[in-house]
Amino acid sequence: MPIVKADPLAVAGAFVFTPETYPDERGVFVSHFQESVFRATLGHPLFAVAQVSHSRSVQGVARGIHYTRTPPGAAKYVHCPTGRAYDFVVDLRIGSPSFGRWDAVLLDPLHHRAVYLPPGVGHAFVALAADTVMTYLLSREYDPDNELAVSLLDPAVALELPAQMTPLLSRRDRQARTLAEARAAGLLPDYAACRAIEQTFQAR
Repeated sequence: MPIVKADPLAVAGAFVFTPETYPDERGVFVSHFQESVFRATLGHPLFAVAQVSHSRSVQGVARGIHYTRTPPGAAKYVHCPTGRAYDFVVDLRIGSPSFGRWDAVLLDPLHHRAVYLPPGVGHAFVALAADTVMTYLLSREYDPDNELAVSLLDPAVALELPAQMTPLLSRRDRQARTLAEARAAGLLPDYAACRAIEQTFQAR
């Protein structure tokens, strides 16, 4: 019996998963991931998890738009167990039917949503509360030489950041290229190559 509901996002191949919750006087039980629902939705199982990471952020911190050089490429499954985050999924894949488009999901421990980002898709979020924790399942281990960023503030991407909030950015994110600069430098992923990487998840 499905206990997780899947919905497509505006970025091709990206989905938000919303689980049922089971609260009682002791607290709550929830499953952020259900393999049968994921497989039925994506047509393949979740990637073999190579790394699990989490970030902790004060209110107003913004991280992104981050992505992994492709190849090797990396997929992510992200949720927010503590705090509250406005999560962005940005299509950076040249040749994608949704190239340049983005979508956003509110992640928090009330609704317990999780987001799947296929290889080549950029990720960003803004922490809306103090002590916001984001947990990531990753298909590849972190390698700083392969980690790239596009500016969160690029007007060509035009992310709709929360009103009346000046995002607190790292030095790396302040210096990130615009989408046009990344494309001109040959740093954006190719959609076909990203799809080929995702198809290897079938072998799991």
